[in-house]
Amino acid sequence: MNQDSAHYPPVDPVKAGIKGLCPRCGQGKLFNGFLKVRPECASCGLDYGFADSGDGPVVFVVLIVGFIVVGAALWLDVNYNPPIWLHFLLWVPLASIFTLFLMRMLKGILISLQFRNNARSGEINRD
Repeated sequence: MNQDSAHYPPVDPVKAGIKGLCPRCGQGKLFNGFLKVRPECASCGLDYGFADSGDGPVVFVVLIVGFIVVGAALWLDVNYNPPIWLHFLLWVPLASIFTLFLMRMLKGILISLQFRNNARSGEINRD
């Protein structure tokens, strides 16, 4: 990531990540498909080799979706006491939809923040 960013106006990493756009120019697509990152930006030529979000988005998705779905399921169970089949009918599809909706956005945001902060993988110097 040794490119000159003076040629590109600053891009908001959250907006670029949510829209799935290039973190440098804000115009090219970040994803090639649903979650696969493209090799480079078609607009500015930024190499996406640095982009490694790892398990970061998954952790946030599990915490956010788990909080919403489990909280809503507990509330429904305490207040209305529906049968278990209704819980499955409501919460499994809802959790799946929330997970798919959030995964792409959070992966894009984390990759954009990685670019903005020039983040690299941790290394241990054992000299």
